[in-house]
Amino acid sequence: MHTSNQGSLVAVSSLKEYFRDAFHAAAVHQRLRIDESVEAYVVSLLTLFSRVEALYEPTAEGLRLRPLALMLADAVEAPNPVARQAALQRLGDVSLFIAGFFVRSFARKLIDVDYHIAMGGNAYGCLAETLRQSARGRAAAQVYAQLAQQFQWLVDALNEVSETSCRHSDADILRLYEVWLKTGSQRARALLGQLGVQPVSAAGLRREH
Repeated sequence: MHTSNQGSLVAVSSLKEYFRDAFHAAAVHQRLRIDESVEAYVVSLLTLFSRVEALYEPTAEGLRLRPLALMLADAVEAPNPVARQAALQRLGDVSLFIAGFFVRSFARKLIDVDYHIAMGGNAYGCLAETLRQSARGRAAAQVYAQLAQQFQWLVDALNEVSETSCRHSDADILRLYEVWLKTGSQRARALLGQLGVQPVSAAGLRREH
């Protein structure tokens, strides 16, 4: 079961089915141009990370989210190409999920959503370049290349999936404006417009993708 925007319950046969329908609708609304293979990848990612143990890692203090800088170090210091590819994929996956589903929580932290977007996009891009070097990896390389190129727009779509109906406070409006300034998010800009705010950059020019 899943709660809809109207607060009623919508029955789904599986969590993956819910994510598939919700992400597809958000992707269409955000006008995302991605292959079906990329859409399927993101849906599988959402389904996987819906389990806490898949997203967080065990530590002496319990389950914790590994810092992105340490994930990058794992990739740089990997003992072999396979381990490096796995580390890059993990970095890209976690960055995408966190930026997509926890954008509001960044307002209280030093590391903001743009950091996750940069880290995740670069990780997927490096992974795509690595996989292109082998005939067996070229199909997967195309998926990761699209994930890298469309990372910001994928984050916007996941933001839409993660949000239920909510009332925006003044703090929410400021946060949307901050996200737009840092990332150029078209979704944040559209939401600001709906709230009667016309975003303008510090230089007096509107940000465009």
